[in-house]
Amino acid sequence: MADVHPQAPAEEPVPFMDLVLQYQALAAETQEAVNRCLSSQRFILGEEVSSLETEVAKYCDAREAIGCASGTDALILALMALDIGPGDEVITSPFTFFATASSICRVGAKPVFVDLDPVSFNLSPLKVAEAISPRTKAIMPVHLFGQCAEMEPLWRIAVREKLHVIEDACQAIGAEYRGRRAGVLGTVGCFSFFPTKNLGGAGDGGMMTTDDPDLAKRLKRLRVHGDAGVYKHIEVGLNSRLDALQAAILRVKLPHLDAWSVARQKNAKRYFDLFARYGLTDALTLPETLSGRRHVYNQFTVRVKDGKRNEVMASLKEQKIGCSIYYPIPLHLQECFQFLGKKLGDFPEAERASDEVLALPIFPELQGHQLEIVVRGIAKALGRLAGNARDIPATIPLRQPLRAAA
Repeated sequence: MADVHPQAPAEEPVPFMDLVLQYQALAAETQEAVNRCLSSQRFILGEEVSSLETEVAKYCDAREAIGCASGTDALILALMALDIGPGDEVITSPFTFFATASSICRVGAKPVFVDLDPVSFNLSPLKVAEAISPRTKAIMPVHLFGQCAEMEPLWRIAVREKLHVIEDACQAIGAEYRGRRAGVLGTVGCFSFFPTKNLGGAGDGGMMTTDDPDLAKRLKRLRVHGDAGVYKHIEVGLNSRLDALQAAILRVKLPHLDAWSVARQKNAKRYFDLFARYGLTDALTLPETLSGRRHVYNQFTVRVKDGKRNEVMASLKEQKIGCSIYYPIPLHLQECFQFLGKKLGDFPEAERASDEVLALPIFPELQGHQLEIVVRGIAKALGRLAGNARDIPATIPLRQPLRAAA
């Protein structure tokens, strides 16, 4: 390669997420759906919500789907409907979004953390088995970053111990485990429609899926203050209704979800090629799709080795390349969970993950040259393009076509 002038042009910025691009492609259809709601002046539950519930149930191959106000509420409502409360324990992960554990506390139960499988970042079934106690009522696996947890051993534990399985599938709509979709891999599945999710609304929203018609009936009641109809309150529930406006927007987006998931998978494969071509696979651990899974890449999360994560992140931000850390502090070390009595060193894999992980842009509309800018930025941050002007080219042409998605 010929020498390049030391003052090579700066790369274009690459955002971590760009929701505007997705909206622009669907703007007319989205505005039509919103106008339909405004014209009807029906904003709470109603036909838009019931239609979305039917469509999500079909998508997940579930018998029932029940909309609610957020993914957090979906978890809380699931716990309430299964009569989990004070004195009960729920086994879950310390390496996840706060709502996973806070929902357990919110119903008065105790979150029992267990360590991770270091490859998938999901619950270790062996650790789950070791954590069972007479107070255990449920297991709450998190399908983190868009890949399902190892469910078969969890099913065996649940059957043996007579436990419920509550899927935290908030990052994993469309993910699969051995041909079955997230949301039908437990007693109840919980989804979030937060705007940055693979299927995101224009605000908060959530959904629960189940094959149990009696459980579905109770979930529908609990989301409206425990009202069985005509102000007849059978139990104390929540005010957690999915807005019709959100449902209408999500109904526009749902038919595109699989295409967006394929685009995320293609971007992941491009990353794998680029990291190999830039010689960075010894400095990073790339995400791995485990056998029998469909990974939908809500996040593309790498591990940065040798304690260089923060240095790499700072450099990427300086280069105007979006990135983020999910999650910098494991839940057992959060101040509000200190009453659980856990300390540094109790869950070494979760702690190591918090120290090493870095999420890179993966949204469907990313272009190939933007992915290369991200990889070049990491190479520069690690010094793989530094120390010699010839090692900082304006662009490195790919020597062979990128692999197509399977």
